[in-house]
Amino acid sequence: MEALFAALEGTALAQALRTSRWLYAGVNAAHIFAIALLVGSVVPLNLRLLGVWRGVSREAVVRVLAPVAASGLALALITGPLLFAVRARDYGGIGVLQLKLALIAVGVLSALALCRSHGFLLRDAPRARLAGHAILSTVCWLGALVCGRLIAFAGD
Repeated sequence: MEALFAALEGTALAQALRTSRWLYAGVNAAHIFAIALLVGSVVPLNLRLLGVWRGVSREAVVRVLAPVAASGLALALITGPLLFAVRARDYGGIGVLQLKLALIAVGVLSALALCRSHGFLLRDAPRARLAGHAILSTVCWLGALVCGRLIAFAGD
């Protein structure tokens, strides 16, 4: 794994990110924006799945917030590896990063499984299933957010 991480750090893109203050800052800002889109839409969506804002249809909330969350996730999945590549050997051994990746995987797989079982708009999903998903999803995404911040304080 060390050789793979070293090769990743040696790529032209990783070197450019390390040497260009503005390129790295731009990718970092895009990653933060992605996280804001993702977590900022997942939390209210999960609250609605838990029964908050019953006056607003679940379908309307899903139609608006799920694509925003997916866009944030897509951008994070592009920018995150770019940031990782800058110091892959250092970051690769950090347990909190590994936990973050596991939480992201569980969050994504949970959402995909829910949509696969009940359709994108979740029309026929039982309340208990929605509540269980909402709790798991909130734990995963907020946990990934916290782990992401802790990466800066881990290691060394």
